[in-house]
Amino acid sequence: MPQLPTHRPRRNRKSQVIRDMVQETRLTTHDFIFPLFLIEGQNQQVEVKSMPGIFRFSADRIIDEIGQCVELGIHTFAPFPSINDNLKDRLARESANAEGLYLKTVADIKRQFPDVVLMTDVAMDPYSSDGHDGVVDAESGEILNDATLEVLGQMALAQARAGADIIGPSDMMDGRVAWIRDVLDSNAFGHVSIMSYTAKYASAFYGPFRDALDSAPKKGDKKSYQMNPANRREALRELALDEAEGADMVMVKPALSYLDVILDVKNHTNLPVTAYNVSGEYAMVKAAAQQGWLDGEKTMMEVLTSIKRAGADAILTYFAKEAAAVLRRG
Repeated sequence: MPQLPTHRPRRNRKSQVIRDMVQETRLTTHDFIFPLFLIEGQNQQVEVKSMPGIFRFSADRIIDEIGQCVELGIHTFAPFPSINDNLKDRLARESANAEGLYLKTVADIKRQFPDVVLMTDVAMDPYSSDGHDGVVDAESGEILNDATLEVLGQMALAQARAGADIIGPSDMMDGRVAWIRDVLDSNAFGHVSIMSYTAKYASAFYGPFRDALDSAPKKGDKKSYQMNPANRREALRELALDEAEGADMVMVKPALSYLDVILDVKNHTNLPVTAYNVSGEYAMVKAAAQQGWLDGEKTMMEVLTSIKRAGADAILTYFAKEAAAVLRRG
């Protein structure tokens, strides 16, 4: 007779109680940061066609949405603005306008929900007439790194004044974490955190997000500042720089195609690691579920679990509200 196995891993899978007891990775609503889209107007809730179940909200309706999410146990939000074209210019001046849509809404959210955490986006593209994350040289078309730092510093300061808890520089300019940290500290905002988009790749998965905010580049692409999707070790170089410059948390974006990068970053830092489960990743699952090709709910939870299993301490995800409802059901 052949020898029967001595080691039987299936013994730890034989009942739901045992499976739950030995489960290695657990999702909770504390893991989620919910991105929200903000638009002008009153009483507006407009679905993003490429992101079923995700809406663009006017300032009054975004308050209602946050209230619903808080009831589900979500307490961290990342609002992104859709700015009218007539307010955009090459230096993104609207980004520092305290009376503008974004900053007024941030301040209003903090007044009504003082205990929620707001992570604001520091990047020029929503406010730029060029649609880039940096200042564009009018003659050469080059993205000017050092000129952009000044704009980002003023944007971050304005957001801190409005009540931002975490500043999220997503531009990928060299040296921006140190620049923003110095601006914040010099203006008595040393308590405001920086969650750096440490490894943000020039990905094809951003399409639905750019549709939602009309923030695609008017000319060229973002490959001279966002990272090459083929590169892995480069993320660790960016990590070392962000740590040295004073980042409080670091991020990998996107998540699903970069689980190896999330793991690398987790293994090389003691800072909290976040991952952005981006719009294209969300849209793929939703589209397949609508066709009946996948169980959307189970796939959603598997996706989120995989990101946390890879090493993410927090996940920016458009699934946050839906996943929170699943977790509440147990």
